[in-house]
Amino acid sequence: MVFDYAPAPESRSVVDLRSSYGLFIDGAFVDATGPDRMKTVNPATEEVLAEVGVADAADVDRAVAAARRAHTAVWGAMPGRERAKYLYRIARIVQERARELAVAESLDNGKPIRESRDVDLPLAAAWFFHYAGWADKLEHAGFGPDPQPLGVAGQVIPWNFPLLMLAWKIAPALACGNTVVLKPAETTPLTALLFAEICQQADLPPGVVNIVTGPGATGQALVEHAGVDKVAFTGSTAVGRQIARTLAGTSKRLTLELGGKAANVVFEDAPLDQAVEGIVNGIFFNQGHVCCAGSRLLVQESVHDDVLERLKRRMAELRVGDPLDKNTDVGAINSAAQLARIRELSAAGDAEGAERWSAPCALPDHGFWFAPTLFTGVTQAHRIAREEIFGPVLSVLTFRTPAEAVAKANNTPYGLSAGVWSEKGSRILWMAAQLRAGVVWANTFNVFDPASPFGGYKESGYGREGGRHGLEGYLR
Repeated sequence: MVFDYAPAPESRSVVDLRSSYGLFIDGAFVDATGPDRMKTVNPATEEVLAEVGVADAADVDRAVAAARRAHTAVWGAMPGRERAKYLYRIARIVQERARELAVAESLDNGKPIRESRDVDLPLAAAWFFHYAGWADKLEHAGFGPDPQPLGVAGQVIPWNFPLLMLAWKIAPALACGNTVVLKPAETTPLTALLFAEICQQADLPPGVVNIVTGPGATGQALVEHAGVDKVAFTGSTAVGRQIARTLAGTSKRLTLELGGKAANVVFEDAPLDQAVEGIVNGIFFNQGHVCCAGSRLLVQESVHDDVLERLKRRMAELRVGDPLDKNTDVGAINSAAQLARIRELSAAGDAEGAERWSAPCALPDHGFWFAPTLFTGVTQAHRIAREEIFGPVLSVLTFRTPAEAVAKANNTPYGLSAGVWSEKGSRILWMAAQLRAGVVWANTFNVFDPASPFGGYKESGYGREGGRHGLEGYLR
């Protein structure tokens, strides 16, 4: 007898979204200067969740001015042990409101609730706890005996991990004594605005954190503002290049965490069932909307057929559907524009002769969906092996020797992450030393910890986030 899953929906009633949100400046929600509004939609249903204000250059100027006043008058001179108390308070409130925030994240982003609940929220709280611990120990971080904050940090975050990327940016900046103006992604502003409520709840001094919503033009105004001392950006390599050109010749500090095309390398002596789980987690976690996703699978020829058989069997069991259903493995694609990009590159894979296989699953009638897919017969010349798809699409290549695996893994303009699967520790350490990737996972993938630095090489950006290294970009 075959049993099916009964639906297990998470209640939407735990989150009370307003129909309209303004900007968060100087400790209060205020109207944007201009009349323009943006709609943020649920990608699983195309339902409008809320309208948010569109910040123009005048609004960004107000936010930067508020951040400067707060830095000069309060936050920059506050002892580290006192800043730590605020960060601990924020971390605790994030934990207390975790269920509400997880539901809001899944509604606005499309990711499965079990990922929002079990990954994004615990890590976001952990980031604030971790940097609260650093706030009174900066002189021991290895960046000089008396490190000082830079001033005002302008931060622009992406739509794939809205609340977690906010925590990655804001927590170290505040711990170091900087104030912040943050712009969330155009399609996923809601958890940033809920975080603004958390700042009020934690009695954070006005102006320490400011949140301005809007499209790319809002981010551009923030990056170019003369009152910003530091820019931190996570997003596409193309936009990262533009920001780097804009800041060239200025005194502003810059960290960039950009795209990736990570290689997940499976050797013949790897624990194959464990490796298959790692492959699935590496590319289908968060619908593949992950900068460090293991989107290129390199399999040793001797186990290629075995790995593919196991992988297809596992993919056939993935449940695609309602992000608020606790049984769901793969949720909705974040936007219509991103779905069009995934379809375009997948069609290129077909046209260039790769063989497509998609998990046999029924996709919902409304919303933005794409079945978990892999391509075999892929060469390094294929677009799907070279370009970041940022979706649930895996390219499978083969290798014979470790040297060939390294050559193929490094044959990319990116260098954010990699994975190595083998029972031999010496082989893993050798591979890690050869791979030009900022993070190399051994017999696992997509594992994060606030004490561990994260960042890339080449077109994946520069600077590190997380751990002691994450403090450096916010200290003078």
